[in-house]
Amino acid sequence: MDSQWVKTAAQKRWVQVVIAAVGLLTLVILVIPFLVNAESFRPTIEAQLSSALGRKVSVGHLSSSLLSGGLVAENISIADDPAYSSEPFIQAKKLTIGVELMPLLFSHRLEITDLALDSPAIQLIQTQGGKWNFSSFGSASPAPASNQPAAIPNLTIGELKIKDGSATVSSVPATAKPFVYSGINLAVQQLSFAKSFPFQLSANLPGDGTFQLTGNAGPLAQNDAAATPFHAGLQVKHFDPVAAGVVDPKQGISMVLDIDAQLSSDGTTISNTGKIEAQHLHLAKTGAPANKPVDINYAISDNLGTQSGQVSDVSVNAGSVAAHVKGAFQSTAQVVALDLHLSAPNLPIDQLEQLLPAVGVTLPSGSSLKGGTLTANLAITGPATEPVIAGPVEMDNTKLAGFDIGSRISGVNPFGGSGGGTAIKTLRTQLNNTSKSTQLSNIYADLPQVGTASGGGSVSESGNLDFKLIAKFSPATGVGAVAGKVVNAAGSLLSKTMNSSADKGVPLTITGTTSNPNIKADYGAMFKPQSSGGGQQLNPSGALKGLFGKK
Repeated sequence: MDSQWVKTAAQKRWVQVVIAAVGLLTLVILVIPFLVNAESFRPTIEAQLSSALGRKVSVGHLSSSLLSGGLVAENISIADDPAYSSEPFIQAKKLTIGVELMPLLFSHRLEITDLALDSPAIQLIQTQGGKWNFSSFGSASPAPASNQPAAIPNLTIGELKIKDGSATVSSVPATAKPFVYSGINLAVQQLSFAKSFPFQLSANLPGDGTFQLTGNAGPLAQNDAAATPFHAGLQVKHFDPVAAGVVDPKQGISMVLDIDAQLSSDGTTISNTGKIEAQHLHLAKTGAPANKPVDINYAISDNLGTQSGQVSDVSVNAGSVAAHVKGAFQSTAQVVALDLHLSAPNLPIDQLEQLLPAVGVTLPSGSSLKGGTLTANLAITGPATEPVIAGPVEMDNTKLAGFDIGSRISGVNPFGGSGGGTAIKTLRTQLNNTSKSTQLSNIYADLPQVGTASGGGSVSESGNLDFKLIAKFSPATGVGAVAGKVVNAAGSLLSKTMNSSADKGVPLTITGTTSNPNIKADYGAMFKPQSSGGGQQLNPSGALKGLFGKK
């Protein structure tokens, strides 16, 4: 017999076998939906899921679809904790249930291997006390009379998926606009209530931001699912708190954040360490966004039971230097209360200048700070949305380039200025900043080309100035020498009828705005009028106009 013929015949036989097998498999796939009454499994599925979740689970029409993985349920809903809402915690139009094929076909036994929810809508609600509506998830039937813990649900699912879901985060009572996540995708492998399992969660944030959390969680905490231990890496891209509705635009705070962090929880405390890159950082109604990204490194812990947190360190970096913030905070559903301290010792002003507009420090138009150092020790207290920032601030050995204070003092400028800029040996003050205004008290300024000044005042929410200072012009140089001569001449002219207080300094008022200040020397206030022999009061302003001109 020809060997080639035998080989060809064998090949044909195998092809026929394969074709027959494929045909049989196709027939099985087509026939099984008619052999398996999927609706008969609906009570079992509802009972198993309700028992595992501790919530009533309702499943609509069931159909078998082996091509899609087993059974397909329509209109599934998972009830919320009635203490939070009568609306469903989760509802979706479709749930695909993967099952073991052989037990289903030959013994009609349901063994769930995986679950996939398509486009579910999820409601996340937090109470004023910090409890979430998912906290009771996984709780089985109530504990027996012996007060023994309820049994852990005996359910393991090979894979749980959520595809293109959405979640609305709100509070009861409502305190702010709900926060909405969209495009939620969740993948959990070997989901079990009794041991750890890997997960990957991603979502879209309002304002074109994205969120991704990858790690391990479990075992599920029976008393409070929110206390389930986990460790995960967090990546957030292009998070805009204003666009997301987290920050009210009226507060004047804005930024766009990228976050790379590590989160871990032991069930009691969540630790959060990472790095934030803040673009267009703007922390005050006045001023303007920073023109360069600002890097922020942080280490924070949060106690889930007390809702209190510790700030081990938050470093706000500008160039090679950083200001550090430490302290504590207390969270509620309504507000986060701060008790923090900022320390900024001898930071180079050249590296900090880009941050000044972001915190509401606006320099006169066309001016800039050159050289020197800044020191600040500030307490940050009160609600995070409207904190009070208070403490001493000092600048040393810097120069306000592009702004000549001497030439801008009304009444002195006819005699010259301070040489194209203002050198600042020391400028210190006590700061008290709120959302409404900035109060500056105990001001002391040592300007070598001018003299010294002391006093206080305020900057309004809109940037308007209201300061009252006493200046003592230096007799040695510049405008101080000229002004000193004028003061002496005025004192001699008026000495017969006036009590001079020139040795106490010249009163200055500063009005206008931070970008365009108006500085005025009130020489007339230096002299107290006396009654003349005829009982008339002399007006010093007329005599002083003769010395200082119209200005």
